[in-house]
Amino acid sequence: MEFRVASVDSLIIYFGDNIGDEVAQEVRRVFYTLKESQFEGITELIPSYTSIMVSYDFLQFSYKEMCQKIEEQIAQTKDMTQEIPSRDIVLPVYYSQEVGLDLEDMAKSKNMSVQDIIDIHSNQEYFVYAIGFAPGFPYMGEVEQNIATPRLANPRAKVPKGSVGIADRQTAVYPRQSPGGWNIIGRTPVEMFDTSYAGFSYFQVGDRVKFKPISKEEFLQEGGEL
Repeated sequence: MEFRVASVDSLIIYFGDNIGDEVAQEVRRVFYTLKESQFEGITELIPSYTSIMVSYDFLQFSYKEMCQKIEEQIAQTKDMTQEIPSRDIVLPVYYSQEVGLDLEDMAKSKNMSVQDIIDIHSNQEYFVYAIGFAPGFPYMGEVEQNIATPRLANPRAKVPKGSVGIADRQTAVYPRQSPGGWNIIGRTPVEMFDTSYAGFSYFQVGDRVKFKPISKEEFLQEGGEL
């Protein structure tokens, strides 16, 4: 674990250089340790694949004081991992060229069928590493290497709400219509962002997710929009 200055009122805690289960579990443990402790002086916590950004009241604590207090809090709750439930979530997705804007191009570039892409993506379990860049936007990994695809060279001005995408070895769901450069392969009818959700996000850091292919009829019945 390593602390670094991020700005005048924030620091970053690094847990390793490589994405993996061990690092992800440690990020998750420390994130929930600090979040549940209602730590005095901390104003925001943002977890990522291998780090956590901590914003704090710099008028109340210096950088060194904040690092020391965080280390003390972590040391006191070393066994907290066992107390944090990890949710298993099955997310319905309508995989189709009708809504999967890049599905056909991806299949061609990989020398696969569209169904191959769907099968590979939906057979994998994914770990939610972080929430951002927009509220409710889950960064999940890792996609199988044979369907990993770079971001689009020219991002779209509008990606429809609920779109499921791939960027390199990450997969994610767009909570709202927004610009984006991920390769879109399907769409879910489930709302990703809602004020009734904890933290306004359907997913939470640490969730394990599987995508379940559904038909167009099921997609529409469950409230999906084309």
